[in-house]
Amino acid sequence: MADVLVTCITKPHPQSPHEHITHLGNPRSANGGWMWTREQVIASIEAKTNTFYVVDPISGKRADIGVVRETGKAPYVRTHADGRWNNNLLSLNQCSLQGA
Repeated sequence: MADVLVTCITKPHPQSPHEHITHLGNPRSANGGWMWTREQVIASIEAKTNTFYVVDPISGKRADIGVVRETGKAPYVRTHADGRWNNNLLSLNQCSLQGA
């Protein structure tokens, strides 16, 4: 199982603070950059093939990414740190991977 740092996201409307995330990625990862769909990340987390996380740029604290399932909604990803769900993912920069 790989422990994977996420540094960027993609949303259909980047300026919307509540828009759903379609992709997650890291253009500067050691393996040359990557970008996966939200569905690929969810499948990987649930299959326990990878763990994903973000690092707060101010505090340096890690927040793990988990899957949230709510009745009537598509599953989505959210960060979890200090025993609480939070929205660290939505504060990440937009991904700008070319061909990754």
